[in-house]
Amino acid sequence: MKKFRNYRFLVLLFVVTLIASGCQSDSSSGEANGQVEFDFWAAPNPSQQVFWEDMATQYMEENEDVKINVSPMPESPSSEAGIQSAIAAGNAPAISENISRGFAAQLAGSSAIVPLNEFEDYDELIKERKMEETISTWKFSDDQQYVLPIYSNAMLFGWRTDILNELGFDGPPKTYDEVLEVGKKLKEEYPDKFLWSRADLVKPTWWARWFDFFMLYNGASEGNNFVEGSELVANEEAGVATLQLLKDLSENDLLLTREATDPFETGQSIMMDIGPWTFSYWAEKFPEMKLGETYDLAMPPVPESVDYENTKTFADTKGLSIYASATKEQQQAAFDFMKWVYSSPEHDLEWFKQTNLPPARDDLATNEAFTSFLDEHPELQKYATNIPNAVPPIDSEVTVDVQKLIGTEAVNPVVKGEKSPEQAWSDMTDAINKVLK
Repeated sequence: MKKFRNYRFLVLLFVVTLIASGCQSDSSSGEANGQVEFDFWAAPNPSQQVFWEDMATQYMEENEDVKINVSPMPESPSSEAGIQSAIAAGNAPAISENISRGFAAQLAGSSAIVPLNEFEDYDELIKERKMEETISTWKFSDDQQYVLPIYSNAMLFGWRTDILNELGFDGPPKTYDEVLEVGKKLKEEYPDKFLWSRADLVKPTWWARWFDFFMLYNGASEGNNFVEGSELVANEEAGVATLQLLKDLSENDLLLTREATDPFETGQSIMMDIGPWTFSYWAEKFPEMKLGETYDLAMPPVPESVDYENTKTFADTKGLSIYASATKEQQQAAFDFMKWVYSSPEHDLEWFKQTNLPPARDDLATNEAFTSFLDEHPELQKYATNIPNAVPPIDSEVTVDVQKLIGTEAVNPVVKGEKSPEQAWSDMTDAINKVLK
């Protein structure tokens, strides 16, 4: 099935290339009158589009021989589907943001995007933006780099510290045993409350695994890869331990797996997977949620055998890719624009202010350019600090299939009490290996 999908996409790409090569003129290629013109697709998010329009305007004022057309990418039924349709129809931009590592692997497998590391100033770009450590976890199985990460949300768990304090705990638990100890005390004092409210734990939704299974697995495995190319390299001990925690939480009635409205904010549950986009919502609807008073943020808990101080988490992160269908001149102009944007931390600061999405920089928590902003928004500090400790999505052309199987063969049945962690891990790995071959 995997080979058939790749073959079908390659045929579409080949047909489009033939059509484009026969119809392309100097004007349509964006190289008329000595000016290079190219399209930039921003994520379908108003704040991100505004940022890129501003960056393009500033760049064009300094580079009159370049014209950049910024527009939001199509998102029906999804941005990924919109990009694939545009590629097949010959309407892809020269560059776009909103590309995840898994989707990039699919595009790279069909030669739809180009390796960024083959541009002459790539190493200088990485050095200037201070992202050597962050980018290291993005390298693809073919040793190429197809995406420049723009932001990195080191996903954290929020804990209702006000309720923890009532239960006699000073702060969030760090180990699985401590989590279960908190859960036991919670049920003794508040039988109607839950540790974690997450309906997705009993659903096969593929992307949901980023915010439950992979947060815990990355912590338990100390950041061990899950898939490399066509090989499953997951750490079995860490995987089984992750599933065992979910089993223990379920059996002790600590998981709320039915839909609930704002359970963490109302105190119905005391633990929640949280990204930085949450805080603008809280500011509007739950101003009583105060860091250090009502809640705290922490990295995922880990098995007792793992050093919590060096733990890892999942990185909710996307970036920029350059498309193979663009001319060489457009590709170079797009890369030069990318390099200009990330040559100044002030541009990253503007992005941070407009979007609340932490720039993918190793020095975000220490660079003086961001100090004042982080002082004003202390809830973002731990996200900034843990960017180097966050692992991006798996590098695979069949990411969706793999993560569906993590749900249907392992997470869902374990939480429902239908499989033991060991059986679930065995069934899951067998099913994934079949997909990868």
